[in-house]
Amino acid sequence: MISFKEKLAGYIGYTEKALEKYNQHTAENEAQKNLIEAMNYSLEAGGKRIRPALVYGFCEALGGDLRKAEAPAAAIEMIHTFSLIHDDLPAMDDDDYRRGKPSCHKAYGEAMAILAGDALSVLPFEIIADDTALTAEQKVKIISVLAKAVGKDGMIGGQVIDMENEERDDVDADNLRNMYRCKTGQLIAVSCVMGGICAGASDLVLGIAAEYGFRLGLAFQIIDDILDVTSTTEELGKPVGSDEEENKTTFVTLYGVERAREIADEVTAEAMECLDKIENSSFLRELTEMLLRRKK
Repeated sequence: MISFKEKLAGYIGYTEKALEKYNQHTAENEAQKNLIEAMNYSLEAGGKRIRPALVYGFCEALGGDLRKAEAPAAAIEMIHTFSLIHDDLPAMDDDDYRRGKPSCHKAYGEAMAILAGDALSVLPFEIIADDTALTAEQKVKIISVLAKAVGKDGMIGGQVIDMENEERDDVDADNLRNMYRCKTGQLIAVSCVMGGICAGASDLVLGIAAEYGFRLGLAFQIIDDILDVTSTTEELGKPVGSDEEENKTTFVTLYGVERAREIADEVTAEAMECLDKIENSSFLRELTEMLLRRKK
């Protein structure tokens, strides 16, 4: 029987190969060499590859063919990477390091970083549309849910709320939960949903997958809040204490570290309850637990 670690490593391996395949430097795009290098610099910077793992994990748990999950899994990692490149820019969070390396704009300049992020925001839709394993119906459904998760009501909208909250001193728990649902939860939830679409799951099951993803996303962000005040720059791979410097209200500032951790436990338990309705969810359960206990 394949262990959790082996399965996760397998999903990550599939993702790495797909990312390399979909963004190659060739003779035909020699003129765009620097752009492709900047894109790959951030794509290859490491990271946990959680979102692609969720695509593969839900696809397999629901009885799907993993070959159908390849393009959506690579797509979600590209979208996530695009968001990190833009988040690190001086106009946004102004972070010089990401995953222990200089941020894209520090390595390639601000203009190239912006363009690398732009390119990584549209390439996902190209690779899904051109994929040969997915049906036309699956492509349309995946493109639709992914676009909604990224746009004004999703990740980008969540970033706007996050930025505007820095100028406020009245941010409460409801505001914070909504911001996290958009900024973090949407990409995690859509990863689960896309895996279900790849497997041909019903709308009912896709709804369960989404609710699991939103709960996992909230827990994930709360742990990020905690690590920002309890970890080190070396361990985390990015500056710690940045939330306080940027006047950000987090679950830690609202509740303190101990209560924030309790809330993360509670939300994780709710995510686990969603998995009670998904057969063959042992990998997803172990992944959920791993993310709750992570140190970086």
